[in-house]
Amino acid sequence: MVSKALTTLLIAVALAPIRADTTDANSNPVRRVVSLLQGMAKKVAAEGAKEEELYDKFMCYCKTSGGDLQAGISASTAKVPSLQSDIEESTSSLKQTKLDLKSHQEDRAAAKAAMSEAETQRSTENVKYVAEADEYKGYISALDGAIPAITKGMSGAFIQSQVGLALRKAVASSEQATDYDKDIVTSFLSGSAGSSNGYVPKGGEIVGILRTMNTDFKKSLKEVEDEEAGQVKTFGELMAAKNKQVLALTANIEKKSVLVGELQVSIVMMKNDLTETEAGLIADQKFAADLGKSCDTKKAEMDERVKTRGDELLAIQETIKILNDDDALELFKKTLPSSSLLQVETNSKKVAAKVLRMVKKLRASVTGPQPQLDLLAMALSGHGVDFSKVIKMIDDMVSLLKSEQVDDDSKKEYCELQLDRAEDKAKELQGKVEDLTTSIEEKEALIKTSIEEIKVLADGIKKLDKSVSDATYQRKSEHDEFVELLSSDNAAKELLAFAKNRLNKFYNPKLYKAAPKRELTEEEKIFVANGGTLAPTDAPGGIAGTGVTAFVQIRAHNSHKDAPAPPPGTWNGAVKKSEENSGVIAMIDLLIRDLDKELTEAQTEEDNSQKEYEDMMNDSAKKRAADSKAIAAKESAKAEAEDGKVAAEASKMAEFKELTATKQYEKQLHSECDWLQQNFDLRKTMRAEEMDNLKQAKAVLSGADFSLLQSKAQAAPPRHLRGA
Repeated sequence: MVSKALTTLLIAVALAPIRADTTDANSNPVRRVVSLLQGMAKKVAAEGAKEEELYDKFMCYCKTSGGDLQAGISASTAKVPSLQSDIEESTSSLKQTKLDLKSHQEDRAAAKAAMSEAETQRSTENVKYVAEADEYKGYISALDGAIPAITKGMSGAFIQSQVGLALRKAVASSEQATDYDKDIVTSFLSGSAGSSNGYVPKGGEIVGILRTMNTDFKKSLKEVEDEEAGQVKTFGELMAAKNKQVLALTANIEKKSVLVGELQVSIVMMKNDLTETEAGLIADQKFAADLGKSCDTKKAEMDERVKTRGDELLAIQETIKILNDDDALELFKKTLPSSSLLQVETNSKKVAAKVLRMVKKLRASVTGPQPQLDLLAMALSGHGVDFSKVIKMIDDMVSLLKSEQVDDDSKKEYCELQLDRAEDKAKELQGKVEDLTTSIEEKEALIKTSIEEIKVLADGIKKLDKSVSDATYQRKSEHDEFVELLSSDNAAKELLAFAKNRLNKFYNPKLYKAAPKRELTEEEKIFVANGGTLAPTDAPGGIAGTGVTAFVQIRAHNSHKDAPAPPPGTWNGAVKKSEENSGVIAMIDLLIRDLDKELTEAQTEEDNSQKEYEDMMNDSAKKRAADSKAIAAKESAKAEAEDGKVAAEASKMAEFKELTATKQYEKQLHSECDWLQQNFDLRKTMRAEEMDNLKQAKAVLSGADFSLLQSKAQAAPPRHLRGA
């Protein structure tokens, strides 16, 4: 397939000989054609090399970008399920951690409730023990005083004394003595009071009964004391175990609380990362698909261009080969017009002179070059005129005139048809250009609007991300403060409880809770059994040696090197226990309750803050996903508008070029056809008269009468109206 340039060149070469006034007689038109073809071949080869360079760059871009995109897609494809798995695992872990935290809180509350219940029970048991022990001790004391007195024979006032009353009460309360023994002793005590002499025999039955009762009371007192000691031990072991359990549960609660906060923050961050990764994966996949399609299209277009240019170069080279062939050159030398004149001989000078005069008159009646008439005149002026050749020349001239008329008819029809088509096509192209201009303006407005909207959405996402980051930082800070408050308040409660217990040790020994005894390991037990001595237990650390620690800063007291001040005043008199200890203990209890209240409020505030943070994270994630989706949609619409704009601009440029070419072609048609259309009828009439004159000249040469030739010759039109 040859290009438009080649077609135009061939048309120009074909039309060049038509204008005789512009033809260079000394130039070789074939050589010019070959030179033009060679220039075209170079131009086509250069354009092909340039397109090949552009194609190689585009293919390199396809390969590089495609590889990078595929690597990014593979990484995102692998990352998405990993993130989803991590989110599911963290969510499950968070759920289990919350359950564990709740279980630990419930267990700690149950342990504290058990401790409180045990303390209440221990207090009740202690009160009961004190009452029973005091009662038994009173009975034993009365019996210890009564038995020797009765043995010594004391009665009367002694029996009626306070000891005697306690003795009657002890006898009545004895559970081991029989009713008979109680009646004897009671009768004795009652009878002794009214006896005349008040004598009681030594070693009598009464003393034996009383001694038995005394032994029973001491045994009962021992049982009560042993039972109290066992209960105290059991209570101590229970409280030690519960304290250990509470400490362990508190540590677990603090650990789980920290873990809950970290897991919640991690889940939110992973969800945000998953949203961004999925959006990026979708965008990369779409871009990769579009890139692959564009690369395939470019490859197909390049193959077509290579084929077309190859065919074009082949056509040009074959044409050059044809025109440069030796046989073709010899043929062109023979067939190209030459400046030789025909030598015409005539046997009849008279006839030739007449015809010559007719031709000269016909030639004189026109202006401008007339090589045919000049040639005919030269032929008639020769010495050896050959009428057959002259007649043939006249016939050729008549045929030429007829052919010219046919050409004019065809040219007129061609001009009318082509002008109508060119005008219609110009109007159509003008409408397309205007429509494409409107479409380009609309797409530019859409692109501008999309850019502004994308900028607004992107700014919103940046602000949203900053808000999420700030909220995450604030939530972490609040959670850290909560954990620190939890630890500090629990440590303060333990410290207050320790202080209260220490006060009770002095003011209320019955309420004092002794520290759990050291439990020996099996190795330590064996070591002690073999006579070894254990190393002393290290003193507890923490605040003031209580073993309680907290996240607080303790400032060291400044030491003074000044001389010590005189000692302050001290007490007077015997030491007495302060009566304000109950108020202090009550204040400590109040402080503990305040700490419990503060912990409850802090826990509620922490739960509310965490819920608000989770709600914000969820809302932010939804809004970010929606905004990201909107940006992707607007980016897609913007890309489509840009592609449409580029296509419209290319179409507009192509249509505008075609419109310009059409108008140029229309202009050429007017310059070529206007003169013919305006003078067509006159040219047709003059050409008919010229053919009549030539026919008369032929008739004269053939022996016809020449009488009518003059009138025809005088009416001949100017030559410039008849054309070449």
